[in-house]
Amino acid sequence: MSTIAPALDATAVLSVGAALALTPRVLRREVRPGRGGAPGPEALLAAVVALLLLNQLAFAVYVQRVHDGSTAFVARYLPPGWFAVPRGNPFVDWVAAHTPAPELLAPSVLRVQAFLELPLVLLAFLAVLRRLDRQLYVRVARSPLLPLAAGSYTVAFCAVEWELRNPYTVDDLVIRVVSALVTAPLLARIAGREADTAPRSPGPLVLAVELWAFGSLMLALYDTVLLYNLSRLGERLTGMITAVAVLGATRVLAAKRPGAPAGPRVAALTDSLGRGLALFLVPALALRYAGSFGTPRLAAAAGAAVLIAAVGRRAGRLALPATVGAGAGYLAVRWSTDPYFEAALLRAAVVGLLTTGAVCAVLDGSRKHFDALP
Repeated sequence: MSTIAPALDATAVLSVGAALALTPRVLRREVRPGRGGAPGPEALLAAVVALLLLNQLAFAVYVQRVHDGSTAFVARYLPPGWFAVPRGNPFVDWVAAHTPAPELLAPSVLRVQAFLELPLVLLAFLAVLRRLDRQLYVRVARSPLLPLAAGSYTVAFCAVEWELRNPYTVDDLVIRVVSALVTAPLLARIAGREADTAPRSPGPLVLAVELWAFGSLMLALYDTVLLYNLSRLGERLTGMITAVAVLGATRVLAAKRPGAPAGPRVAALTDSLGRGLALFLVPALALRYAGSFGTPRLAAAAGAAVLIAAVGRRAGRLALPATVGAGAGYLAVRWSTDPYFEAALLRAAVVGLLTTGAVCAVLDGSRKHFDALP
């Protein structure tokens, strides 16, 4: 067992307990439109990604100019799979040649990433919430769930930092705490200015596609900018552009074509998805890392408790669709191999949600057909 296992297990249990206790109250809160004028989580997410890419460029210049192109000064402290910096890239070489005082770029080594990782993850989660239901997004972002999530994620990040400790660790721990103290209040303030809080939902099938797009984008960013593998950006670029295009297309279609009234099972699934996302916000990262560095069975049990709470009284309507969806998700993982645990989890979630939504739609359609019979 890892030395950080007790911290991650405790964080997972406490985070799930807090989510189960607070989320029902949060979901009952009234939401009033804000005055507008603030960027949404997707625009902020794009800004954070741009800063991370800029930091990768700064790191590549720093390595080339200060360390003669070798990443050994930091790579020796971390596992394989990090620091694939561009070599022989004309643009990077030009920037490096024209950068004065490159030693001032030293903070690009792990420190900038330590500050930006939390807003990256929180903004991605909030962007998904806003896609599903803008009222839900405001309720959650303006509630104690957001600072609790920032705290839980920071504990998980810091625990992993300590497991991989190196000469930069102490600085990174301090930076991560500062990031948590700044990020949560700022995002809550921005959410409070959301002007459009009309209740609407794209439905579970569209959400599954958007979940795939967001998840694929985040996995590509994890591999390239969070692990300092800027040289892999080219091979990931097509997938990232596709994900962004899908998100743009679903947003345009949602604005032009309001969804038809949902049947009882589709409505129950949509409501459960909203509750589930709100419930998972706080413990999500602790559960993920407890599964790898802590006690996997404990993480699985805690995650199951959240799923049960999300479904609640809708279990009867969703029992058959959810069972079929779970089976499809399981097969999707068994029939493929993934470089990251998160990639397998994303595939299972997307396939499972698509299947569950399709079964719900078929059952609702069958009910309408029989109701129409004389």
